[in-house]
Amino acid sequence: MRRFYQGRDLSRVHTIEELAWIAKRCLPYFAWEYLAGGAEAELTLADNRRDFDRLGLLPRTLRGIDAPALETRLFGQATAMPMAIAPTGYNAMLYRNADIHLARAATEAGIPFCMSTVSTSSMEEVVAHVPGVNLWFQLYCLNDPAIQEDLLKRAQSLQVSTLLLTSDAVTLGNREWDKRNFIRPRQLSLRNKLDVLRHPAWIRRALWPSGMPSLGNLNPYLPAHARTAAGAAHFIGQAMDATLDWNALAKLRDRWPGNLVLKGVLHPGDAERALALGLDGIVVTNHGGRQLDGSPSSIRALAGIRSAVKGKMQILFDSGVRRGTDVAKALALGADAVLVGRPTLYGVAAAGQQGAAKALCILAEELKRTMILLGSSRLDELNEDQLFDRMGAFYGTEPPVAAIDKRPCEWPIMQ
Repeated sequence: MRRFYQGRDLSRVHTIEELAWIAKRCLPYFAWEYLAGGAEAELTLADNRRDFDRLGLLPRTLRGIDAPALETRLFGQATAMPMAIAPTGYNAMLYRNADIHLARAATEAGIPFCMSTVSTSSMEEVVAHVPGVNLWFQLYCLNDPAIQEDLLKRAQSLQVSTLLLTSDAVTLGNREWDKRNFIRPRQLSLRNKLDVLRHPAWIRRALWPSGMPSLGNLNPYLPAHARTAAGAAHFIGQAMDATLDWNALAKLRDRWPGNLVLKGVLHPGDAERALALGLDGIVVTNHGGRQLDGSPSSIRALAGIRSAVKGKMQILFDSGVRRGTDVAKALALGADAVLVGRPTLYGVAAAGQQGAAKALCILAEELKRTMILLGSSRLDELNEDQLFDRMGAFYGTEPPVAAIDKRPCEWPIMQ
């Protein structure tokens, strides 16, 4: 693949897989594993892709579509396409000021950018450097109410409209690659230190001259001497509230005046409880396969959750998206939009803002092409009738015979 990639020239890069290839070669091994790895045996990480690949698409012809519309509305705001950049942490380890590069790419594409509690840039820095950014904020529930309240006040003062509470990471998943690469928090093993020396371009792009980044949103709550990578890692490890429950979510609903979204839903019953509490949306996600290994792929869980909420709240989808066809499949199964995490991180690791923008452009062009071939001119025309199980068996709950008989073909249909 080196033949099409010279420096930061991405003109001959055509897929997210190629961006990932470039990112892997730009990064030292420990940083690549942080970006690409999952929990334990990485079963769920693999299933996120395998289950997308298992879904086939049933095209319709002679529909006369040349320019499908990708515009939609998320929580009352117009967005150019059914995507938002997902909240991801410690991004400056991949590329200096990565959060700002990601925010600029999202803003130029006309989509929201969601910051993480553990972003390396602060909310204030992103707003200052990216005028017009549609900023969302992802909150980890912290055991210090004063710090959590201050984070919410800061988000409100910056006119953050949408808050995502992450519920599936009150304790970190068993990420075994992390134990292999570090001998203690933020202290690389000798083998990895030697590998870092083999990546001088990464040292220049990510570390020089300040070293490993800290966590910008949390720096105000750290002593001056602890505003380091190790200090921030120790702080967040001690600050997570493992007692997070539905009562805490109800209190947050009362406290937060804007859109409130629960991130970390895989069970229809949890989606129903979120709806009953008056939340505006949910994110169907398994945290990119980084938490409970063996949990279902997000795409497998989506249809049941859609049936549970019955269109009464917006559904965002996360985990495993690498193609525009994946976006179309998620929308057909009931998602209103997808959160894009690793694809834009591959891009930013490869070439900063330009790489992140390239990832979004690839996904948008692939989605347009998919809609044309499916015969859908609008996003709301995507539906499960356009899907089938490529493995030849029913996917999920077996549909009634009557539902099969009325289908336009005899292939097993997704239900």
